[in-house]
Amino acid sequence: MTQSASYQAPFGPGGDGSIDAEVARKLLTLALSRGGDYADLFFEYRAGGSISFEEGITRSASRGVSMGLGVRVQKGDATGYAHVEDLSWDAMKRAAETAARIAQGGKTITPVAIERMSTPSRYELDRPSIDVPGIDKRSLLERASRAALAHDSRIIKAEASFAEEVREILIATSDGRLVHDVQPLLRFGIRAIAEQDGKRESGRSGGGGRMTLGYFDGFSPEWHAEQAAKQALILLDARPAPAGQMEVILAPGDSGILLHEAVGHGLEADFNRKGTSNYTGQVGKAVASELCTVVDDPTFLQSRGSINVDDEGVEPKKSVLIENGVLRGYLQDRLSAKHFGVGFTGNGRRESFACAPMPRMTNTVLLAGPHEPEEMLKTVKRGIYAKTFGGGQVDISNGDFVFSLTESYLVEDGKLTAPLKGVNLIGNGPETLRNVIMLGNDVAISDGIWTCGKDGQSVPVGVGCPTIKIARITVGGTEIS
Repeated sequence: MTQSASYQAPFGPGGDGSIDAEVARKLLTLALSRGGDYADLFFEYRAGGSISFEEGITRSASRGVSMGLGVRVQKGDATGYAHVEDLSWDAMKRAAETAARIAQGGKTITPVAIERMSTPSRYELDRPSIDVPGIDKRSLLERASRAALAHDSRIIKAEASFAEEVREILIATSDGRLVHDVQPLLRFGIRAIAEQDGKRESGRSGGGGRMTLGYFDGFSPEWHAEQAAKQALILLDARPAPAGQMEVILAPGDSGILLHEAVGHGLEADFNRKGTSNYTGQVGKAVASELCTVVDDPTFLQSRGSINVDDEGVEPKKSVLIENGVLRGYLQDRLSAKHFGVGFTGNGRRESFACAPMPRMTNTVLLAGPHEPEEMLKTVKRGIYAKTFGGGQVDISNGDFVFSLTESYLVEDGKLTAPLKGVNLIGNGPETLRNVIMLGNDVAISDGIWTCGKDGQSVPVGVGCPTIKIARITVGGTEIS
C-alpha cells in the first residue's frame, strides 16, 4: 500500500514502533523456552472512525486507535495465547513467557533466521479515507439523505452512516516469516423509511471495500439513496408471503450470503478437525449438484474480504472447496493443516491482537453456470425470487438454516409479479446445493457490506454467486401455498 503524507505505519521501517527481526527473534526464543513446537507474534495497530447522519444533523462521530501484541505458542494440539496493549520490552517479554507456559518440558526449539517476506498488492491506495477530512465524509452522508428524501414524498426519514479503518499488522513466526501489511476498509450505508396510510417500511443500500473515497465515483451517495428509497416504497405494496415448498430463484451477488452461512462455515477446517461439521470425512465425495463449484478467493482487487496475507503470515490464494459438486478440501489455518497433513490455504484470521486465529472465509463465491438468467426465470411456474437477504441462523453440525428476505417477489408463469413481505427460507445447506438445477452466467460479488461472526470474533468478508434456481425449498410465510 502506498502511504499518504499523513498516515504513517508505526510497525513498518522507520515507523514510531518499528519492530525489527532481532526484537522478534528474542521474543520468539522466550516463547519457545519451555518446549513449544511453534510460536508467532502478531503486532497490530488500528485507527478507525465512524459518522452517522440523520434529520439534517450529524448524530454521532467517533475516532479511535488501538495497538497491541498477541503471542501464540503451540504444543501439539494445545495453544497458549497472551496479549498486551503495552509494547514496552518488559510487557512484550511477559506476554511471551505467559504464552510459553502451554508447554512443559521437551526439546527446546530455536527460531530459524527471520526473513522479511513480500506480499501481493490487492488494495494499493494513494490516500486511505481515514486521511480525508471528516467534513468531506459528512458531505457524502448529507447528499445521500437529501437524495432519499427528495425521491418521493412518502420517504419521511433517511439515516446515513460511514465507517472506516486502517489496520496495520506485522507477523513474525518461529519458522522464519516476517510479514507486514496495511489493510484499509470503508463501508457506507443508508436506510430510507417510507410511510403511507399509517404503514411504514424501510429499505437499505450500502457498499464499500478496501478502497478510497473514489468508490463513490462509481456508486454515488445519490445512487445508494435511490436504491434504498425504491426498496422502501416497494415494500409498502408488499403482500403476505406464501408458505410451503416452492421453486426459488436467488439473485446474483448478495445471495451468496446463504452459501457463506449454510455451506461455507461447514467447510472451515476446525469444525471438521473436531468432527462437528456435516462435511467431516466427505472430501472426494459428491456434496452438491454437478453445476456447483465453490471457491474461497482472497485475490479480488479491493474487495471487502480480500487480504494480502492472513493473520498467521501466510499468503492466501484461491481455494477450490467444491468442484462440479465434489468436495475437494477445507479452509485451513496452521493447526488444522497440520492435523490433516495438508498445506496452508491462508485462511487463519483473527479479529484483533487479543484473539487467536482460526479458519475463516475471505470472499466465498459460487462460480457461474451455463444458463441465461432471463431463461431461468421463465421456467418457474410459481415460486419466489429472492433479491436481498436479511439475517439468518445456521446449525453448523447439520447445515440446517433459516434466512429472512428483505426484498423478494412472487414469480408466476415466469414473471415477477407481487412484492412480498415476511419471507423466510428454511432448509439445509448441502441439500439446497444438491437441488440447484440451473445456474446463471452472471456471477457477481457483493458490494462490501458483510461482516462474519464466529466464536465471538468478527472479520470482514465478501460473498458472491450467479443467479441460482433451486428446485425446492421451504418458504415460511403467512399464506398457505
